[in-house]
Amino acid sequence: MDSISQIIAHFALDLVSVSVLTFAVYYPRHRRRDLIPGYLALNVSLFALAAALGRSGDRGGIALGFGLIGVLSIVGLRSESMQSEEVAYYFTTLVLGLICGLPNVGFMLTVMLCALPLAVVYVAGHPRLFARTLRALVTVDEAVTEPEAIESFVRERLGEPLSWKIQEVDYGRDLTVVDVRYRRARTVRGARTRRLATIGRQRRPRESPGETVRSQ
Repeated sequence: MDSISQIIAHFALDLVSVSVLTFAVYYPRHRRRDLIPGYLALNVSLFALAAALGRSGDRGGIALGFGLIGVLSIVGLRSESMQSEEVAYYFTTLVLGLICGLPNVGFMLTVMLCALPLAVVYVAGHPRLFARTLRALVTVDEAVTEPEAIESFVRERLGEPLSWKIQEVDYGRDLTVVDVRYRRARTVRGARTRRLATIGRQRRPRESPGETVRSQ
């Protein structure tokens, strides 16, 4: 009974931890509902795997090691199609499930170990941290490779370029695709706000369907 109560307590802690990560940190920042089932399923599955293999003796530790290699390989293969933030959340859900599922670990120590990755993800991915440093995939309507031309293009339209890498140069369609890291300038933001306000003032209100225009 003590083992069952320990598993229940650790599973409750795991559910609380992954819920905080998914619903309080990840979803309010990224708004991707399609990844939530994957995070929850990965976390609970790893908890069950670690809890079962960790209590099966010496062979369980070997099986747990091979299982972790397989899970990490799957996440590594999918990381090419995911953003860096999403890979970080995947690994955090993995770590939370393993920490809570490992046997012979005190409950308070498990709480502290779960709070550590949650705190790191919360602080490292906070929107206010380096808020002016952004990333964009820019398509230039000209096949150019000169650094001065690309930096001038980015500086004029986005802000101060920090680093950039040419992804594609198409001489047939006469375009260049550039992956840019840049710092948003306040003047660019202000100009964009004024431009949007000007467009809004130029729009005329639409006539209602039942409204008619009478000539005097």
